[in-house]
Amino acid sequence: MSLSAMSARELPESIGLPLRLYRMLGPLLAVVLLPSLFLRLRRRGGWRPNFEQRFGWFLQKDKDRLTGHSWTWIHSISVGETLVALKLARALQEVQPSMRIALSVTTSTGYAIAEQATANGIFVMYNPVDFEGPVSRCLDLLRPARLILIEGEIWPNLVSMCFERGIPVCLANARLSPRSARRFTKWRRWCEPFFQLLQWISIPDPEEIRRWECLGIPSDRLKLTGSIKFDEGLLTTSDARADRLRALMESLGGGRLSPILVAGSTHEGEEEMLVQLLPHWRRTHATLKLILVPRHVERVPDLLRRLRLSGLQIVLRSELEKVSSADVILVDSTGELRDWYKLATVVFVGKSLTANGGQNPVEPARLGKAVVFGPHMENFEVVVKHLLDAKGAIQIRDKAHLGEEVSRLLESPDERRALGENACEVLQRHQGAARRTAELILGGSY
Repeated sequence: MSLSAMSARELPESIGLPLRLYRMLGPLLAVVLLPSLFLRLRRRGGWRPNFEQRFGWFLQKDKDRLTGHSWTWIHSISVGETLVALKLARALQEVQPSMRIALSVTTSTGYAIAEQATANGIFVMYNPVDFEGPVSRCLDLLRPARLILIEGEIWPNLVSMCFERGIPVCLANARLSPRSARRFTKWRRWCEPFFQLLQWISIPDPEEIRRWECLGIPSDRLKLTGSIKFDEGLLTTSDARADRLRALMESLGGGRLSPILVAGSTHEGEEEMLVQLLPHWRRTHATLKLILVPRHVERVPDLLRRLRLSGLQIVLRSELEKVSSADVILVDSTGELRDWYKLATVVFVGKSLTANGGQNPVEPARLGKAVVFGPHMENFEVVVKHLLDAKGAIQIRDKAHLGEEVSRLLESPDERRALGENACEVLQRHQGAARRTAELILGGSY
């Protein structure tokens, strides 16, 4: 059945109590959290433009553009989900070129990424806060033919109000880690009714199907499509930007590219560890450059102050064109991580050494890079297992082990090449995931 073939209907009785509690407690919780949320917005910057969209209010020029058309609404959160959403949007437009897509995000960094990469027919906006008023205003304006949620975000008001209006809702590229599955199972009575409103859920890996079934999702609603995040080709690095970064790095190396260790999406404590290890690695690779790309760019000012205590030359990415030498480059911009990965000799994946969860190892792996990550990769458990089983990545135990493995990889181009080739072979099975998901959305076979 096509996603647009449903009609308005009443909510099932099972959702009544959970939805009432959510609508009663949600505003109270928002009041409590509002100060910290506002401070976070200010730290990240760029929050003022289009801020009113978060409450379902739009400028007249935006209303004029949105009114009178049928839109497919893709709902994402931050940078990672937005990149997946952009791949899916482009796959949808390949299948149906006339499709108009409204791509919504929550964070200003996600918004910036979406704006940079959008093509004709894609309208970028902020997600409305999940209260009845803002959601209703957005639905009245967009009148979406369908709503596509990305990865794992279920918003009770948004999902239930779409259901009532007969707007089909599905969850694409759904991730359900063992930790999330345990949490949802614990609160199954309150969560399951909202999952039941989804028409289908696309699953990246067969290992996750059982977890969804344990939450009460019928097997016929679970569709194995592969991971859009691992699907290569619809989003690539910017050749011009990557070439510019290469030229800048070559100028620091006296006309040639020095060995580069890129630490991507790092979290608190990891940057200091890497800077402390740099002199050790430079005993055998004196020209090695360390590129630090913090997960949250608002941490950069404090990081810069602390890292300069090391005595090494720490240079901001924004000042790279003004200097002739650097030991460590601290990236204070967004949207360049994949381009830095393209230049890397070795890649360290952040949030894996000092915090639970881990960041996405796929971007550097699919570029054929030698990838290293720490013991905490719970958010990407399935792909990490596949990479490790295929000898397509290296998992280290601690800081000392990181020092040893990076030293060994810097000495062994053959092992770096083998790691990259093995990783690419693992990820090959996910190719076409965006297209399969797009065809599923449009009611075709996949």
